[in-house]
Amino acid sequence: MNQQLLAKTFVELADSLVADFDLIDFLRLLTDRCVSMLDASAAGVLLADRDGKLRVMAASDEQVRLLELFQLQNDEGPCLECFSTGTPVIVPDLAQEAARWPRFVTATHRSGFGAVQALPMRLRDDTVGALNLFHTTPNSFDPADTLVAQALADVATISLLQQRSAHRSTVLNEQLQTALNSRVLIEQAKGKLAERQNIDMERAFTALRGYARSHNRRLSDVARAFIDESEPLPGLAA
Repeated sequence: MNQQLLAKTFVELADSLVADFDLIDFLRLLTDRCVSMLDASAAGVLLADRDGKLRVMAASDEQVRLLELFQLQNDEGPCLECFSTGTPVIVPDLAQEAARWPRFVTATHRSGFGAVQALPMRLRDDTVGALNLFHTTPNSFDPADTLVAQALADVATISLLQQRSAHRSTVLNEQLQTALNSRVLIEQAKGKLAERQNIDMERAFTALRGYARSHNRRLSDVARAFIDESEPLPGLAA
């Protein structure tokens, strides 16, 4: 494991405790770093909305985003179980769980994944979502990597629950709802940019994210401007 990158990641995640941050970009950073540092092929984050329903908020690639959506639409899978129980669900070999989650196991096989770790995003009694790590082949997970992944999920959770007060639940719900609305905008912008430039959805997201970062803007604001064509976006909307 790259110790320097690990230290940098914890600093970046913790920095959101004191800075105004873009939640969607923050969660994408979490999934990207899990893939680059840990023995995971892909990662996704599910968060609960104000009604307690899980939503896909970030994924390291388009394939796993669709798999997370499939999990929610079919109401079965380790990530949902992790969220409902607030405990990790570790599955070294998904083929052994076909009776437990028949549709999900079939979908993961089609997507090329053979194992999964679902880790709760929880602080004390508050479970706000799950961090999910997918692996291409069945394997026994490195306990040290699992501890690091859970630590990253914990730091991200603290960031989400940072404004703890008598109105904490209201603040958190508003924050998550805003992020959900932003997610819809970003998905629309991805589709429009992908069609306009004849590129795939992942490259479209990377372009939008890169533009937002290079111009020091929120990703959702760039997505809205691109969809509405309310302002010029040199190098992006050409």
